[in-house]
Amino acid sequence: MEKEKDLEIYIRDRYGEQCLTERISDSHVKTVLIRQPKGFVEIFEINEDGSKQLIGKPNLVTYSGRETVMVRLFNQDNAALSPYPGRKNEFVCWFGIGSGGCRPGDPFDPIPPTNLDTALGTDVPLAVTGWDPTYADPRSGSDYKHPFDLIEYEQDVDNYDSWLIAKVTTTLSSGDAVGQQINECGLFTDASGLGGSIGPFHLYAKVTFPTILKTVTRQLVFVWYVYT
Repeated sequence: MEKEKDLEIYIRDRYGEQCLTERISDSHVKTVLIRQPKGFVEIFEINEDGSKQLIGKPNLVTYSGRETVMVRLFNQDNAALSPYPGRKNEFVCWFGIGSGGCRPGDPFDPIPPTNLDTALGTDVPLAVTGWDPTYADPRSGSDYKHPFDLIEYEQDVDNYDSWLIAKVTTTLSSGDAVGQQINECGLFTDASGLGGSIGPFHLYAKVTFPTILKTVTRQLVFVWYVYT
């Protein structure tokens, strides 16, 4: 019987000049800069000899996530307009997966995320044996949010080696989401990073990709690079 191959999923969010596009206004004949954080997800299949095969897909930091960054930055909620009060106390601390990221009938045709997304298409439960005390978002006999394994800060060689990159690693081990078809994932904010938290959770960034069947012999390692 062939051994299942592990997968490493690399997700990169980018800011700065790479995220600015130019549009000319016909009526005023001037350039308008449109700021939109962009990103990319790379899925590496680790073969038995250690080599890696690559799949690449785009990802997106949503409007909801960008609003959270703003109120967190100034420690002040947008009380008059924001539909998400209390987000100034939130931070990115949870990871979630879903099965609603591909078009119906085609598990290998991802639906691109949009700026207006506030959730995954279809949440996927994580723990197959009930609640895990280190996970969050307990409902329906399972948990739906996974803690990060590790957060590391890295220097950005394109910006004078400033410490502008956060590398967030999350591993779905053999017992997580067994039998589930996974084709989307997201980073979520919450006011607490403690296990058992019930939220509320808000989507920061989302990515979709071709469907991966999670089996008990396969672990998925998500490495998400967040640039500031």
